[in-house]
Amino acid sequence: MLIYQSKLSPPDLKCFIHAGYYIGDICVKIPMHFNKHTGTMSARKRLPESSVGLVFMVLSLVAFSCVKDPTLPVLSTEPVTEITVNTAKISGIISDDGGAEISARGFCWGTSADPTINDEIVPAGTGTGKFNGSLVNLQPNTGYHVRAFAENSVGIAYGNDVAFATNMAPPAVNTAAVSAIAALTASCGGNVTYDGGAQITAKGVCWSTTPEPDISGPHTSEGPGSGAFTSSLTSLSPATVYYVRAYASNSSWTVYGEQQTFRTKLTDIEGNLYNTVIVGTRLWMAENLRVVTLNDNSQVQNITDDAAWIATSSPAYCWYNNDPSFKTTYGALYNWFTANTGKLCPTGWHVPTDEEFSALEIALGMATDQAELWGWRGTDHGKKMKNQTGWDDNGNGTNSSGFSALPGGYRFGGDGQFFLQTTITYWWSATEHDADRGWYRRIDSAGDQVYRASTSKKGGKYIRCVKD
Repeated sequence: MLIYQSKLSPPDLKCFIHAGYYIGDICVKIPMHFNKHTGTMSARKRLPESSVGLVFMVLSLVAFSCVKDPTLPVLSTEPVTEITVNTAKISGIISDDGGAEISARGFCWGTSADPTINDEIVPAGTGTGKFNGSLVNLQPNTGYHVRAFAENSVGIAYGNDVAFATNMAPPAVNTAAVSAIAALTASCGGNVTYDGGAQITAKGVCWSTTPEPDISGPHTSEGPGSGAFTSSLTSLSPATVYYVRAYASNSSWTVYGEQQTFRTKLTDIEGNLYNTVIVGTRLWMAENLRVVTLNDNSQVQNITDDAAWIATSSPAYCWYNNDPSFKTTYGALYNWFTANTGKLCPTGWHVPTDEEFSALEIALGMATDQAELWGWRGTDHGKKMKNQTGWDDNGNGTNSSGFSALPGGYRFGGDGQFFLQTTITYWWSATEHDADRGWYRRIDSAGDQVYRASTSKKGGKYIRCVKD
């Protein structure tokens, strides 16, 4: 058998050793002739028939020896996307399997550079090409590293290290209860319980006469750092509803705590403070008046003697049983002449008329025709006005109106004596019934209605002011 014109190309038979006629590690002594004109090799003589098998065996060994050994996979890590406070999207690409099947792939990650499968991993199946994954439960405002990995029969290969940082989280802050409420000031605060993964740069409270105040309006600044704090609210208006929220800021966020609502107190010429309440459409004092100085700075006379009390037709006041300790709880008892001065209530307020008392009762649900009657009227309207404590004989009310009436008693206009504290209360209206009598309202422990009538102007009764 002859081998004719067999072209040997080094890329096809890279292990052929021309000088020694070696193929791989086996030396085959086949005399060859190189034709310089054609660039071919050929045998110089016919091979014996017995050599044919050997030639084919050698050629088989050549083919086997030219198969490429497997290597590690080749892959890359893509940039991290969709980064949030505690999540991120990750991806990688396997461009070459290394000549062996990819048995596992995924991502390894941690807070140190060049993480390996000994750190946290996210499996992503098998095969080549692009693959994706997600990182969850990350810490806010924290730096991380991630690398894609792929495994074949040779081993594990890693992509490039990709660094990223999670976003900063919003802080958390609670609003404290409002305290020390006065006419022009109040106290509030909060507690920054979480900084969002970064330093708190500012905190305080903000307030407004409209809901959801923010730092674009009046606010305090209590400096950086977390934890509890207290702020003073200043330059407020008397008898006004305010909304207040604590706030906290880091470099990325400003957040607000729960909204608190409060009403500043009313103050009189002496600086006495009063709670107020809206009933219907009108703003009323929720406490009895206790001022003894008129708005022109003149002093109302304090008359303790019974005979002198019933003899005067001038403005006068007293405390129940002439005991000043009742001032804060029940207020002052005034004759009708004091109520009629037009100078007793704080500026912008006045002693209510009989009609304004009726409007209050109607706002509480009393029928209009009932409100115009003399004597006991309505059903449970007195109960709605009475405080939940302080009334004897099981006479406490629901105080659903917020009027907070207390049983301060009264001073009788006939003899100047004091009666029925803890069971009854009276309020003057500014409306005159006749030359000797003025209209009033009364509530008792014994019932839940409201009494309307007129009586001697010399009687001592309490006063509730209403806003103009």
